[in-house]
Amino acid sequence: MAFTSATSDIAWSLLARQAQAADEEVRWPAPSWELVGQLGGFGWAIPREFGGSDLELPALLAAYQHLAAACLTSAFLLSQRDAAIRRIRAHASPELQRELLRPLACGGRFATVGISQLTTSRQHQGPALTADLATTHIVLDGLMPWVSGAPEADHFVTGGVLPDGRQVLVVLPRETPGVSVGPPMELMALQGSLTAEVRCQQAVVDRRWLLAGPAEHVLRGAPGGTGGLETSALALGLAQAALDYLRHETAARPELATITHRLTRRCEELGRELLRLAANRTPAEEASALRARANTLVLRATQTALTVAKGAGFLRQHPAQRWARQALFFLVWSCPRSTVDATLAALLDDSVSS
Repeated sequence: MAFTSATSDIAWSLLARQAQAADEEVRWPAPSWELVGQLGGFGWAIPREFGGSDLELPALLAAYQHLAAACLTSAFLLSQRDAAIRRIRAHASPELQRELLRPLACGGRFATVGISQLTTSRQHQGPALTADLATTHIVLDGLMPWVSGAPEADHFVTGGVLPDGRQVLVVLPRETPGVSVGPPMELMALQGSLTAEVRCQQAVVDRRWLLAGPAEHVLRGAPGGTGGLETSALALGLAQAALDYLRHETAARPELATITHRLTRRCEELGRELLRLAANRTPAEEASALRARANTLVLRATQTALTVAKGAGFLRQHPAQRWARQALFFLVWSCPRSTVDATLAALLDDSVSS
C-alpha cells in the first residue's frame, strides 16, 4: 500500500490536523471522513468486483495503522464499517453483497456493527437483543448497547438471541419500522464516533437479510472477532503517533533518546508480529495475546509523550493529552477475557522493560 504520492501526502497531513476536532466534537467528522475516501479507504476491504481495492490482510492492517496514526477517530469508524463488510462478504448472498457493497465502496452509504451484546457487553444479564425467526421474516426486539457511527448508518450488522438460546446474524436496514437511534454517548475520547444505543421495538425484517445462524455461537470463528488483529493495528498506529512526537523532541533533548529508542523498537517488533500473524491467518489465541501487548505499548507510548510534553501536554490543544485519552479506549474496546487478564497482568508488573 503506497502512502507517499504528493496528493496523498496533503490528504494525510489534513487528516492529522483535523484529528483533534474529530476526537472532541460530538458530530459526524465529515471533513475527515471525506479524506478517508480520497485516500482510498472506502475500498480497502471491498472486493474489486464491487468497486473496492480488496487489500490482502497484511496490507489492510498496515493501512489501518497508518490511518490511526493520523486520526484514530476516523480509523475507528472505518474499522467498524469494515467489520460489517467482513461479515457481509462472509455470509451474504451474491445478490445482497452486490446491493450493499457497491454503495459502500463509493462512500454513498455507511454500515456499522452492533454486535457487542453477543460478545463483551451485558453478558451477565439476559439477552439484550432477542430474535424470533419465522419462515419469511425475523423480528428483533431489544437493544444494541454500543453502535459507533449509529446516527449516520444506513445498515446495521447485528445479532439476536432466539428463544432456544441460539443466535442469528442479521443486516438491519436503518429505515425498518421500530428501529430508533439514541443520542451519542458522552465519551472521554472519540466523541466524533457518535457511539450510541440502537433500540429495536418489534422490528420486522425480511428473511433475505439473514446472514448467519441459527447457531449456538454465531460469531465463533467469524472474521475480525474480538481481540482481532485490526484492533491491534489501531493501537500500534496511535502508539506510532506518540513515538513520532517523541522522536521530534529527542532531536532537541538527547536525554530522551534511550526511552524513545526502546519504545520505537518495541513498536516495530509488534508491527512485524502483527503482519506475520496476518500472513499466517493466526488463531484467535495468538491475536488476543498480541492485542494485550499492543495495549501495554500504546499506554506506555502515549503516557511517555504526555510526560515529555509537561504542562503543555495537559492543555486541550496539545495532541499528547488526546493520545493519552484515546489510549485508554483500548482497555475497554471489545476486550475478551483473555485480553483483559493479560492486560491486567502487564499493568501489575513492576518491570518497566519494553
